[in-house]
Amino acid sequence: MNSYASYQLQDFIPFSADVYFRLLERISETWWPLHLLSLALGAAALVLALKKRDRLVWLLIAPVWAFVAVVFFMQHYAQLNWAGRYVGYTFLAQAILLLLQVVAGFSRSKLPAAKMSAVAGSRPAVIVVRLGISIGLGIALTGLFALPLMAPLSGAGWWQAQVFGIHADPTATTTLGLALILLRGWRLWLVAFMPMLWLLLSGLTLWVLQATEAWLVFPVLAAALVGIAVLCRYPGKKA
Repeated sequence: MNSYASYQLQDFIPFSADVYFRLLERISETWWPLHLLSLALGAAALVLALKKRDRLVWLLIAPVWAFVAVVFFMQHYAQLNWAGRYVGYTFLAQAILLLLQVVAGFSRSKLPAAKMSAVAGSRPAVIVVRLGISIGLGIALTGLFALPLMAPLSGAGWWQAQVFGIHADPTATTTLGLALILLRGWRLWLVAFMPMLWLLLSGLTLWVLQATEAWLVFPVLAAALVGIAVLCRYPGKKA
C-alpha cells in the first residue's frame, strides 16, 4: 500500500512539457492552413446550432472527431503515450455517436409533448434554460477562439495554438458547447460524456505540465456541469 501511496500525478504523464508542446507545433506545421477551414466549419456549426439546425451541426462535427482521432491521437499522441491509440478509438466512437444524432434527429424538438407542456408558460424555467444555453454558447466560443489564443498570449507562439478540428482540446470544448445548446436529458449526457472525460484528462495533464490552458479547461468543465444540471432540470422547455 505504501508503494502505491508514493505515486504522484506526474508519475502517470510519460512526457515532458517541451515534448508535448513540440508535438502540438508539429501537428500545426503539418496541417496549416487547414486551421482556417476548420475554424470556419466550427463557426458555421455554432451559427447553425443557434438556428436549431441540429442535424446539420452533427453532420459537420462528426467528421471532425474522426479526423482528430486519426491525426491527433493515432498518428501523433500515441508516440508519446501508449494510451493515445485507445483514446483515438473513443474519439472515433464519438464520431459515430454524432452521426447517429443525424440519423435519429434527436434534439430538443423531439422531446415528448407532455414534457414540453409541463413547463410551458413558466417564466423561471425559461430564464433558467436560457442560462444553460448561454453557458453552452460561452463554452463553444471558448473552444473556437479563447483556447487558440492561450498559447500566443502566454508567449509560446502561434504554432503551439490549439485549434478546433486540428487538436483535441478545442474540438472537445466546442462540441460540448454545441451539445448544451442543442440537446436535453439523457441525450445531452450521452453526447457530453466523452468531451468532458477527455477535458478532465487533458486538464490534469496540462496542470502537471504547468500549462496556462489548464486554467481554462477546468472552468469549462465546471460550467458544463452547471449547464447540464440546469438543462436536465427543465428538459422540455425551449428558450
